[in-house]
Amino acid sequence: MRSPTVRTLAGAALLSLALVTPACAESAAAPAPESPATLCSVAGTLHGAHGERAEVSLCADTGVPRFNVTAPATCRIAGVRVRYACRTEGTWKAVRSGRTLGTGTLPGSGLYPGPGAYDISATVRVRSTPAGVDLKGTVRATVSLTAPKARATHSVTVDRSVLRRNATTTVTYTIRRDSGEGDGNARLGMIGQEGTGLRIGTADKRCVNPLVGRYPSKARLAHSLDCTVTELQPGHPEKLKVRFTVGSTCSTVVSKLGYWVPKGQDMFTGNMLAGPTLTCR
Repeated sequence: MRSPTVRTLAGAALLSLALVTPACAESAAAPAPESPATLCSVAGTLHGAHGERAEVSLCADTGVPRFNVTAPATCRIAGVRVRYACRTEGTWKAVRSGRTLGTGTLPGSGLYPGPGAYDISATVRVRSTPAGVDLKGTVRATVSLTAPKARATHSVTVDRSVLRRNATTTVTYTIRRDSGEGDGNARLGMIGQEGTGLRIGTADKRCVNPLVGRYPSKARLAHSLDCTVTELQPGHPEKLKVRFTVGSTCSTVVSKLGYWVPKGQDMFTGNMLAGPTLTCR
């Protein structure tokens, strides 16, 4: 690995993410929502000791409830005009007003946090076998998110958030759909920390401990539970009573709600919502 120097381009272009919410029915003259698109800005150039370099861009998708971050790059070697395709991997971070609002691996995504100017940085490794390029560094760009944060259509809450060591705690999850968008189907998943001895169970037939292993294995994950509800309607939430049995070793439990918003046969109208995290003491 050669030790590159990094030059972040000053004044990187603003990426304007015009995430547009649907217009009210009575506002017939309002413009239609912008179709999904990808905007990119050159964010920095990585330099190697022998003249090799990689020009890295930061890109963000528009037109969806989530913003997706990618970092495509092109590679060059000294004295050659040809640009080579590169493989980019690494991590990204989005900061607004000094507060970190999203992190992840590249390519990655996060829930749209609302309008504002975001400083997006990416720590990347860029490689190209034909060009003999293998460079590391950090690049940055400023992203301007302009649309208001979309109102949540679904939510999941709990009646208690603390589990007790050496005890069984019953927690009631309440799943709501507060919008006419979508249908009554949703799937709630819960998972604890492996190896702690945590057991998650319920008498609710809509839930099951996930099956693992190859057929005909009947092994199931005792520290995880999947639940499917099919009758969600505005004003008619669904409730799930779940038992968490904790031994001498504490475990946190995270949850995630997945739901589908049909739009013809579009494959990209579902969403995942982070649910409550249960702590233990």
